[in-house]
Amino acid sequence: MPRDASDLAHRLARDAEAVCRHYLSNGRRAGRYWLVGDVHNTPGRSMFVRLQESPKGPAGKWTDAATGEHGDLLDIIRESLGLRDFREVAEEARRFLKLPRAEPEIISRPVGPAAPARSQQAARRLFAISSPIEGTVVETYLQGRGIAHVHHGGSLRFHPRCYYRPDEHLPTETWPAMIASVTDLDGRITGIHRTWLDPDGFDRVRLGKAPIDTPRRAMGDLLGNAVRFGVVDDVLAAGEGIETMLSLRYVLPTMPMAAALSANHLSAMLLPSGLRRLYIARDADAAGDTGLAVLTERAADAGIEAIALSPRLGDFNEDLHVFGLDALRAALLIQLVPEDVVRFLHSSTVPAE
Repeated sequence: MPRDASDLAHRLARDAEAVCRHYLSNGRRAGRYWLVGDVHNTPGRSMFVRLQESPKGPAGKWTDAATGEHGDLLDIIRESLGLRDFREVAEEARRFLKLPRAEPEIISRPVGPAAPARSQQAARRLFAISSPIEGTVVETYLQGRGIAHVHHGGSLRFHPRCYYRPDEHLPTETWPAMIASVTDLDGRITGIHRTWLDPDGFDRVRLGKAPIDTPRRAMGDLLGNAVRFGVVDDVLAAGEGIETMLSLRYVLPTMPMAAALSANHLSAMLLPSGLRRLYIARDADAAGDTGLAVLTERAADAGIEAIALSPRLGDFNEDLHVFGLDALRAALLIQLVPEDVVRFLHSSTVPAE
């Protein structure tokens, strides 16, 4: 019976591929590695998990080439499920390994984010050296997605030559990118999200994103944090994607909003003190349903009223792009609490199209 974290990690490493198939289901095997977008199970191939022991290192060790993050299979369990207490991580690992529950005193491991401090520092540097989005390909990209007025409140910036590394075996490329700041509840930048863009403008096939395999990547400490638009008072709208929340901000420019960047991160997003009502802009898929359920339960436990906002199609940006501004405004009219209709919708100065 394993008595510490290293023993649990060693046992998981004996069947590293099974661990990856379970917790990183959006990835795939490539030779001796499991490839996935990141430790949060995002589709892509910038993160490499070693499946077999080799001269380069033991099985189960992973590195994210895009961010410099690294760790073992216990870190994958923690981050992919959004767990914060190592006791929960250890119990989940034991459940996977079908081992008996541990006695409380025998579990010990320092708890901390998988992302090293340097990735947060790199995120802050990248955001600082980037420029305002006005008049750039970022505006072209968002306008192509139907967001004619971008109420981002300073959370978005533009970098004309942002580094992109396809994988550890290929040379680094540069593409223009939309840079979004990920912040904690106190407004400190803990990470950034990059969307690499097509320098030639909006393309309907790629929806304006660069012609690369993984045009979206994040770095830094994301868990619990979000890309924030506006300052929260007592009402907040939260969802997954940046474009989704900017679509809602187009209609409701004075309502504070937050983009958690994925369904897992949405379910784990920290809620500000003093919050009275939380609108959850769900994506219409299984992951979105799970994120909605978990966050709704957490809000209820904190005494916060949670209200789901549901799109007609896959998400609210798709609704805006397909049906237009007036249709999105009409759909929100019947989903908002009446006092918030008066406060945020009827008081909106968004021009008609």
